[in-house]
Amino acid sequence: MQEKFSIDDAVSNLWDKLDGWLDAIILKLPNFAVAVLVMLLFWFLAKLLSKFSKKVLFKKINQESIRQMLGKLVFAVIVLVGFFIALGVMELDKALTSILAGAGVVGLAIGLALQGTLGNTVSGLVLSFLPKVRIGDFIETQDKKGYVSEINLRNIVMRQTDNEYVIIPNSTFVDNPFTNYSWSNRSRIDVACGVGYESDLQQVEDLVVKIISENFEQKDDEGVEFFFTEFGDSSINFVTRFWIESTKPKPKLAAQHKAIKLIKKHFDEADINIPFPIRTLDFGKNQLKIHSKE
Repeated sequence: MQEKFSIDDAVSNLWDKLDGWLDAIILKLPNFAVAVLVMLLFWFLAKLLSKFSKKVLFKKINQESIRQMLGKLVFAVIVLVGFFIALGVMELDKALTSILAGAGVVGLAIGLALQGTLGNTVSGLVLSFLPKVRIGDFIETQDKKGYVSEINLRNIVMRQTDNEYVIIPNSTFVDNPFTNYSWSNRSRIDVACGVGYESDLQQVEDLVVKIISENFEQKDDEGVEFFFTEFGDSSINFVTRFWIESTKPKPKLAAQHKAIKLIKKHFDEADINIPFPIRTLDFGKNQLKIHSKE
């Protein structure tokens, strides 16, 4: 009989607690509604001020990556302020104090578990303020080439020349060397060729330098360079080097294309031979032999 009364008392106490919680929830509903409205208001305010700061306040900052990062920081700060105000409306200030007290231990555990992610975040901050990498630059790293389209806290996004996107973790990008083809407005082009041994080498040099100089403008501290490089099997090989305006790969290919066509055209007009490999077919009784001469 005593056991029955104990169960009844326990059930009664449980219902009393549930009833108290329900009353508290009902009483807090207006506060909850106001807190939700506060969060929504600060969310839209953060979006608006983030865009405004990137377009107006940070307009004088040349690097797009820095403007984006500062805009995200403004957004996060405003949302955080709204969160604290919403907690105050819900009268959860004491609960917030307890949460912050335990956040240090939890943060340490999360930091140890997410070392790679935190490393990418720090590297993302470094990249955002690194003047050698900008949004729109054409860079090459670890056999990947493309235009930088985004730098965020986790990775760098590159659009390759085939319009495919490659995503590289920030820590990987920072820890490895990279080439930025957009940092300089002038690039030097190399074009290699060969002429027959019977050719007048001085005539070849003068003609090539004249062709390139007339078709590719060189600055005062630049110029067309010409060097014979080796005695080949069937030709004397040379390389010519000159400068062009270029911050992207396409102008380089176009310049090489134009230079090769010009050299071939003028060599034909001057009767200068460009040797090519010769193959002799030897038809034996039982087999076919191929002799190559380059």
